[in-house]
Amino acid sequence: MSATLDRGAYAELTTSMVSAQEAFAYWREMICATFVRLVAEPVAGAGFSGRIEHVPVGDLELSTVVAGGQHVRRTRSLVARGDEEYLLASIQVRGRGRIEQDGRTALLSPGDLAFYDSTRPYTLHFDDPFHQLVVQVPKRELLVRDTRRLTARACGRGTPGAVVSTFFTSLADTARTAPDQSAVLLPHALGLLSATASFAGNARPGPQAAEAVARERVLAFLRRNLADPRLDAETVARACRVSRRTLYRIAGDEGIAARLRRLRIERAQEILVADPGRTIGSVATACGFDSESGFHRAFRAVTGKSPGEYRRGRPAG
Repeated sequence: MSATLDRGAYAELTTSMVSAQEAFAYWREMICATFVRLVAEPVAGAGFSGRIEHVPVGDLELSTVVAGGQHVRRTRSLVARGDEEYLLASIQVRGRGRIEQDGRTALLSPGDLAFYDSTRPYTLHFDDPFHQLVVQVPKRELLVRDTRRLTARACGRGTPGAVVSTFFTSLADTARTAPDQSAVLLPHALGLLSATASFAGNARPGPQAAEAVARERVLAFLRRNLADPRLDAETVARACRVSRRTLYRIAGDEGIAARLRRLRIERAQEILVADPGRTIGSVATACGFDSESGFHRAFRAVTGKSPGEYRRGRPAG
């Protein structure tokens, strides 16, 4: 059995399709079909398993990789035989990893991100089982042209990489369940990727890329803190290190208050379906509303239904 993949469609590849003896050979085919031509060796002698879930968003490809320990190489001969020109970013979800390229090594812990370029040799090391999200994009789609300074540099906490990792993890979930919704996020995704690549290469990102990172930082802060009914524009601007003028530009015509209300209602919708026994008042409090009546009004304004009507109209799970 050979592993094949349509890069423009959702696909799931797994070594469970073959016998244990064939698992790693099949895995090699899986990673070559999903990414670029690669060679790989397992860390352990037996018992290997791996799974790849591939989701396209326009020309962007998001691949969730869960597998056993291995060493993966993109050799000079494989580079010479291929015409692929991709920039890839590995986002570590669980386990540890190492990326080597251009004379540097990036050590990845959960939440970290690092880039590598398919047009030059690189090596990926996973000494133990791991879980990564790999973002792959044609180099022509990015504002970054020279990648030699940005590869194999870990971007984690305190850098744009932390914000971008969270965004792409969420985008992969959205692309899997609601492809139409994820498509509209493609320009934002490319801007975030370009900005993070510029940061990794110690270059100043362009205005659009820098604003994309600022926007995602603001949205991430709102999502984390929407249960606080005292949240206002001044608090958000100060916490996200942006001016109020920038904040209002990021929010667009919708405005920061309306954006926050919409995020709160989206969270409320999730809770109402996931926890059918929870009281409406408790849901209101958990989503930052200081009164149940205010929650009802806001919920109906956004959804056209009361919270109770919405819950009764949606199946649990």
